[in-house]
Amino acid sequence: MQVPLSQLANLTGGVIVGDASRVVEKTAPLHTADALSVTFAEKPEKVDWNAIGPVAAVVAPRGHSAVIPGRVVQLLVDSPKDAFDKIAAFFHPVVETLAFGVSQKASVAPSAKIGQNVSIGDFAVVGENVEIAEGVKIYPGVVLMANVRVGANTVLFPNVVVYENVQIGANCILHANCVLGAYGFGYDSSSGVHVLAAQYGSVVIEDNVEIGACATVDRGAYDATYIGEGTKIDNHVMIAHNCKLGKRNMICASVGIAGSVVTGDYVVMAGRVGMRDHVTVGDFATIGAMAGVMTDVPAKARIVGIPATPEKEQFRKQAALAKLPDTLKDYRKLREEVAKLEERLRALENACNDASQT
Repeated sequence: MQVPLSQLANLTGGVIVGDASRVVEKTAPLHTADALSVTFAEKPEKVDWNAIGPVAAVVAPRGHSAVIPGRVVQLLVDSPKDAFDKIAAFFHPVVETLAFGVSQKASVAPSAKIGQNVSIGDFAVVGENVEIAEGVKIYPGVVLMANVRVGANTVLFPNVVVYENVQIGANCILHANCVLGAYGFGYDSSSGVHVLAAQYGSVVIEDNVEIGACATVDRGAYDATYIGEGTKIDNHVMIAHNCKLGKRNMICASVGIAGSVVTGDYVVMAGRVGMRDHVTVGDFATIGAMAGVMTDVPAKARIVGIPATPEKEQFRKQAALAKLPDTLKDYRKLREEVAKLEERLRALENACNDASQT
């Protein structure tokens, strides 16, 4: 698709500096853009423009025109990232592959309640007494077991599996192969045999939650595992039974959260964080990548490391660790010096003993 830059200016409400008739046909990041690409620079004053090849146009913030070479046509806007997102969406419209309505290849229980404008794809399974609100999209291969509730405009991508009695809020996104409501990993081993613990609870997903591909949220033993409103969960995350996650948490890839963990609101867990069971994390806490969390985390804390400790403390430890080879050399020298002094002291003691005997 080829469009004049002036059309993109109308789309974004921007102002053009340069040739408004310049034709563009695609979007690209700044370092890969070519003569047919529109790109963007949020901080053009930090760009090495001599290293940038010919581009069709650059989306930049208003008031920064002077720092961009005259050879580059500019589209000046209030927010370059937002404007560029609009342009990218224009060039890459979403292609909807899910047909409206219920596929004849889907299995829908007679007792299920299906709202208006719902799409259910091939080979999806909707169990007994399931309730699906209006505007829900269920892609092929999704399984909703008995008594599941799905809120309005939620999207379930292919092969999502939702166990019985799970509740999913409105405007949620569940990516491919995620599993909600599987049994918690709890066993009674007092008899010498691992006997599965109670699995009578469920999972409650509040509104505006996104759960990544292959992520899992286990059901509670007696109560529900809760995921708070607006929380975003990345791919391959494991959330165990009885956890209570607050609102608008950000849980990054491959995080593992053991049972009965409670988090406040706006908590961030970076990639591969591991949390032991029954830990409480306060509001606005940030946990660094690969941290091993063994104790409660206060509100607004920033912790890293294994075991996780406050960020500044961990940095001091790492600085000391970096000096360890030199410290070891000094230690060895000191041992040698101490050994020499001990040898001289023994010789002196022997000489004194000999003198006293004569």
